[in-house]
Amino acid sequence: MLIFEQSKPGRTAAAQLPAAIANPDLPERYLRTTPVGLPEVSELQAVRHYTNLSRRNFSIDTNFYPLGSCTMKYNPRACHSLAMLDGFLGRHPYAPESLSQGFLSCMYELQEILADVTGMKGGVSLSPMAGAQGEFAGVAMIMAYHKHRGDLARTEIIVPDAAHGTNPATATVCGCSVREIPTLANGDIDIDALKKVLGPTTAGIMLTNPSTIGVFERRIVEIAKLVHEAGGLLYYDGANLNAILGKVRPGDMGFDAIHMNLHKTFSTPHGGGGPGAGAVGVSERLRPFLPIPMIEAVVRNADGTISPSPLMGEGRGEGEKTASNVAETSVLSLKKGKKAKGKKESGASAITPTLTPDPLPPAGDGAGTWYRFVRRKDRPLSIGRLSAFAGNAGVLLRAYIYARLLGREGMPRVAEYATLNANYLAVQLKKKGFTLAYPERRASHEFIVTMAPQKKANGITALDFSKSLLDYGIHAPTNYFPLLVPECMLIEPTETESKETLDNFVVVMKVLLDKAASNPEWMKGAPYTTPVRRLDDVKAAKELDLAYVPPAGKAA
Repeated sequence: MLIFEQSKPGRTAAAQLPAAIANPDLPERYLRTTPVGLPEVSELQAVRHYTNLSRRNFSIDTNFYPLGSCTMKYNPRACHSLAMLDGFLGRHPYAPESLSQGFLSCMYELQEILADVTGMKGGVSLSPMAGAQGEFAGVAMIMAYHKHRGDLARTEIIVPDAAHGTNPATATVCGCSVREIPTLANGDIDIDALKKVLGPTTAGIMLTNPSTIGVFERRIVEIAKLVHEAGGLLYYDGANLNAILGKVRPGDMGFDAIHMNLHKTFSTPHGGGGPGAGAVGVSERLRPFLPIPMIEAVVRNADGTISPSPLMGEGRGEGEKTASNVAETSVLSLKKGKKAKGKKESGASAITPTLTPDPLPPAGDGAGTWYRFVRRKDRPLSIGRLSAFAGNAGVLLRAYIYARLLGREGMPRVAEYATLNANYLAVQLKKKGFTLAYPERRASHEFIVTMAPQKKANGITALDFSKSLLDYGIHAPTNYFPLLVPECMLIEPTETESKETLDNFVVVMKVLLDKAASNPEWMKGAPYTTPVRRLDDVKAAKELDLAYVPPAGKAA
């Protein structure tokens, strides 16, 4: 029953009423002439209504959620509880830096952790508030780099045919034209096709590695060399970073920019349109263009001198130290050693603006570290702000806590178990009679099953399998993506699922495979147990039904 149908005139939740206040003196033209139309219900009715609605939700807390390329892993409750400490919840976004040192220190360490684990020596900005916004920032920085160098002819972005749909969309929004290149039958990029489109108009290439077909691009170093020699840059779509976390670094592959979906890899809640966090990292050549604000550490030494953080203009070399206290406390402190010498790159020029270490740690405090925002005056070449403040603070805190819980030793285990679970599941499904799209390749953290044989034999599609899974308490894998695999089901179990959960998924899939042959009509009608049955997707998108309309003759 809809909550509107429970409404009775005069019924209220009196305990929740706000304190009585005088009506504001508003001009007559601004006053409503009709009732608001909200339901009039008791407190108990409201509680039951919304509790029952929540029980209809399909979530990672209640069910297996193998949604490919989305990394629907468990979100540890410790991250939630620590991110909701009073000091974090009570901090206003406009609070001065002097009253925000705890929060700013966490954000600074998160920047350093992400820069280290991805190998992006130019630093990290946390301000993008979603993966799509991180993508935009990455391409915008590449274009700003070419513009700064006067290389205005570079307006083409190369995108593989297996790329996320957001990749070509992002390139277009940034004013670029898109050149698509094919994927070979073995899952690797067609290098010959890449060579043909590289040239003086190439701005860069957008890649996911592992790719969206669930395999690692084995010739990535060669690809990076070709693109750099042509004067272009490489952008890394971090959607599949979970597969290589702590094992391989995009910076070491040759990438110049990366966005990281912290709401995937670093286990913060996501779905339903947000909240997200699409932190971006860059190589040294793109450092000046990072979006603001970022966090830097200014260290006042015992002798009164000031030592800036790497963000102050010095490159983050292979062995450069960060501020001393961060090096001691950060779970992923940078390797210590000799600072790497700058390399002369093809067509690249060193751009190192001088930044002002202001404000300094308060006078009289002696030695210590002061955390501050890096703003436009510090980074005149920055692509600017992407959010009102500095990103989704609560999400970033959860990602920071998750990284600290894992530690340096834990991060590789994320990739190892994610890959192990995916490969185990792929092998078990193959044994049951399912067709893998790339049977000769080892899966990364996800893999593709094609239902093309079932469609040909019985007319049962990937969508029919996915709808049927809902009746067994399992969320559907990603359907029909990537588009180059017919009747595609992209399956990603993540590292947080147990063997028992994976085995149950295999059993259910086998049951459905048998039903596809013996009772295809049943599968065409699924799901049967969900609050809403199968919708007409086109009709639902074109004829939205989002508002309550009371029956004729009855007021809302």
